[in-house]
Amino acid sequence: MGKRMFKGVHTIILDYDGTIHDSTRNYIYAFKQAYAFLVEAGHAAPRDWADAEITKWLGYSSKAMWENFMPDLDEDIRSKASKMIGQILLEKAQNGQSILYEGALETLQALKEKGYRLIFLSNCSRAYMEAHRESFGLDRYFDGMYCTEDFSFIPKYEIFESIESVFPGGYLIVGDRFQDIEVAEHHPVRTVGCRYGFGFPGELDSADVLIDDIRELNDLL
Repeated sequence: MGKRMFKGVHTIILDYDGTIHDSTRNYIYAFKQAYAFLVEAGHAAPRDWADAEITKWLGYSSKAMWENFMPDLDEDIRSKASKMIGQILLEKAQNGQSILYEGALETLQALKEKGYRLIFLSNCSRAYMEAHRESFGLDRYFDGMYCTEDFSFIPKYEIFESIESVFPGGYLIVGDRFQDIEVAEHHPVRTVGCRYGFGFPGELDSADVLIDDIRELNDLL
């Protein structure tokens, strides 16, 4: 069923965190550091955080995360905390402390060898994207790399129009959050939801296919 469903796909647009990159450990550490800063500065109450309460923000742009997490926080303080998270994540990537899901690069290589065009699309900063590009040699796999910071953090379904103008259809979107799957609400694309990522139960229900391992993608195409 999968191969018939995706017949005609030429360009695969892949999310990064929660799809290719397992950012759990680094993001939890960065979030806790930033929250400790807020507590010390008197802007938040001390509390313990469950991992799932933190990782639920993965997949959001930094702007959307803070607007939802602490909407009443002073903008300057919010900016400092946000930059702290971003800087820690950047340093982790630059220091070789980032972890990809097992089989991720092998899957990208296999898809590329099959003739698919691969596109990186992430709710991240350009510095973060470039650090990972260099750390993992992502240019070997991706024909184009897009980060939402370059588009003032507009939704992915709006950025899709820029991708569509450069790369040929049909299109397949692969990701672990609703921000990826909702592209199909606005454009004629197929979708694969990654249950192993950071989405909530039911968040990916509208995806055409669900997978539990990035390596399953190669079997579908």
